[in-house]
Order: sequence, then structure tokens, then C-alpha cells
Amino acid sequence: MNTNCAKHAFGKSAQDKIFGANAAAVAAIAKYGKDNVVNATIGAILDEDEQLVCLPVVEKVYRSLPTTELIAYAPISGLPDFLEAVLVAAFGESRPNAYLGAVATAGGSGGIHHAIWNYLDEGEAALCSDWYWGAYSVLCKDMHRGFTTYKMLDENNKFNLADLKEKVFALLEKQDNLLYLLNTPAHNPTGYSLTEEDMDGMLAILKEAAKIPGKHITLFLDVAYIDYAGEKEEVRKIFKKLEGLPANLLTIVGYSMSKGFTMYGQRTGAMIGVSSDPEVIQEFKDINQYTSRATWSNINRPAMKTLATIYNDPELLAQVIKERDFYYQMIKARADLFCKEAAECGLPMLPYVAGFFLSIPAKNPDAICELLHEDNIFAVPLAAGVRVAVCAVPLKKIAGMAAKINAAMKKVEG
Repeated sequence: MNTNCAKHAFGKSAQDKIFGANAAAVAAIAKYGKDNVVNATIGAILDEDEQLVCLPVVEKVYRSLPTTELIAYAPISGLPDFLEAVLVAAFGESRPNAYLGAVATAGGSGGIHHAIWNYLDEGEAALCSDWYWGAYSVLCKDMHRGFTTYKMLDENNKFNLADLKEKVFALLEKQDNLLYLLNTPAHNPTGYSLTEEDMDGMLAILKEAAKIPGKHITLFLDVAYIDYAGEKEEVRKIFKKLEGLPANLLTIVGYSMSKGFTMYGQRTGAMIGVSSDPEVIQEFKDINQYTSRATWSNINRPAMKTLATIYNDPELLAQVIKERDFYYQMIKARADLFCKEAAECGLPMLPYVAGFFLSIPAKNPDAICELLHEDNIFAVPLAAGVRVAVCAVPLKKIAGMAAKINAAMKKVEG
């Protein structure tokens, strides 16, 4: 074939299964009508009428901003009031007693991009669980980094510390930098959350790894779904565990406005560095601001100003927390019904705690999802199973869904 691209770009192509599954659902809705189709592909909150949700207070604040705040450039590192307020938004009452630094990013994905680029050398591999959001591996591949997984759950469906430890030390035998991508609480795609004991065990492994001379350990804690993971302060207690870590063990907390503020397309977030060493945090701010300048330059000013406005006004913040809780409870009711019916019909599931998604392990997820199309049910096939977006399916359509998935699974896999 004729080509005009650089060697490193040749052959690149992204066939995103999530957007592909959604496109198939949209086509079915056009043919059969919305009431007759279950679209469990969308990673966004839809209400019981299947309308995209925007938190009312967020919309009110955003639309009330003066024109200059809507159109002006923002500083590359982010608006100063946003960088202060995002620490409150992320940590709540569990702000770690450590050196902190924040850099504004283009959504949660932007922070992941910067972490891969700045904390792994070319040819080194990031570490992630075997159930993961597909964009992690795409980002690694595009930047000539590898992508290695450990088995997330053991035979008892508990967090697999043993396999994590084995993969951490195996990687460090081959490379000097370790970047561990950990999505918790309310993990995408399973809805799993690490317990406090899991966090303690995970950090013990990383601290042991940090004792190896010449090694640099980075924990990227992706908390994109934290505002729909449970009681606001309870789910944030994990951040206190980031105190007193070795200087060569940096934590980066990836915070996103997409879910917590229902501002998906505004592409606004922050990466927050947590370290026992002030020099590490100054370096963190310097290098990631530099990479921002080299990629998107600066990000969405009005979205940053919206967060800062809300978190600096106790009355607005109280309203936002109330609105979030309403939708958290709505999603929880959907997930509770699905889990109940899955148990009743014998459909296997990974342990679900909270969040937008739940997952069913399967040997042939593509064939199962294809067969479900005959019932006008659309879910996302992953490498090891089927993802169901309970955030997007109204309660009335959840009823009976587990049994239909189980029937399709038995027909495909026997």
C-alpha cells in the first residue's frame, strides 16, 4: 500500500469496541424504537427516561460564567483557584499529610498520558490488572511503551496480592521504572473496589520494591469514578495511606470532572502528585506542565472555573453533593437488581461494589454480545468477558437482563 506517514505511525488504527457497540445499539433504536432496545454500552449517566444527565447546579454555574471566563485562555498548568479546589474535590477530609502538586489535564486520559510519557522510558512496560479500561493499553502502545497485566482476582475473588507482587518484581528485573495503573474505587469495567486491607497490602509491595537501589516506583491511582463509589468521605480514606512513602515512590492521583461533574465532553481533570519529597513534587509540576505545552497547550477554562466556583461556595457544594447522591442511589438500585437476578439464574459475575459498570467473565464475549443483539441487548465485549453499563440502563430494562445474558452465554459456551 502507499504510505506517507512516519515509520512509528504506520499501521495505527483504533477500532474501539465501546463506541462500536454503542453505534450498533443506536442503529437498533432507529429500527425498533428506544423502548425495545437495551443500550448497556454507554459510560455516562442516563436517567430513567434514558436522557443524558447533567447535574443541575453544575449546569447553572457553568452557564452563569461571564463571557471572558468562557473564552479566555487558561494558564498551562491550570487556573490557580482550580488547582487549589481540585485538592479538596479529590481528597475531601482525607487530604494526605505530604507534599502535593496539581497539574490540569485534558480529562482523566490526559493525566494517564503524561504519566506514561514521563515516568516510563521507551520500551518499558506499565503494569495493570487483567480487567482494565482499554485506553490504557492504547496509550502505552502509541508512546512505544509496553503493557503488562497481573491477575486482578484470585480463586476466591479477592484482590490478588500474590500475582501483583510477582509481576512487580518481574518487571523490575528488566527495567528501572515501574508505573502501576490502579483504578479504584468503583473500577472500570468491574465495579470492584480495593478494601483498606487490599490497599495496605498493595502499598507494602510497592514499598518493598522501592528498596531496590536505582528503581523509581510510580503508583497512578485512577479515581475517575470516586464520586459514585459510596459514601463521600468513607471512600476517600484510602488517600491517608499515601503518607510517609519513600521518596522514590511517587503517587499520582488521576482526577476527572467527566463523571463527578457530568462534564464528559469538556475534557477537564487533574493529575495530583503526592510525595514525601518536595523536590519530587516540584519536578512533577515542571515536567508535566512541559508535556501539556507540548501536547494540548492549555485546557478548558470554564470547566475549571466551574469546579473552583462550586468548591468555594458551601451552599453550591452541598447541592452538588445531594445531586450526586441521588444519581449514585439510582445506579445502585439498578446494579442491586442485576446482581440479585444474576444470583437467582446462576450468571457468574465479578464482585461488584459500586460504579458505572459490572462485568461477567466469559470465554467468548464477542459471540455472546453478538447473540444478545437478537434480543436487542447491547453490551461491550472485553478480552475476558462482557461489560454492562448499569449507569445507562433504566431500572425497568434491567429486569430480566441477567437471565437473557445467562441464556446467551450457555448457548455460546455450553
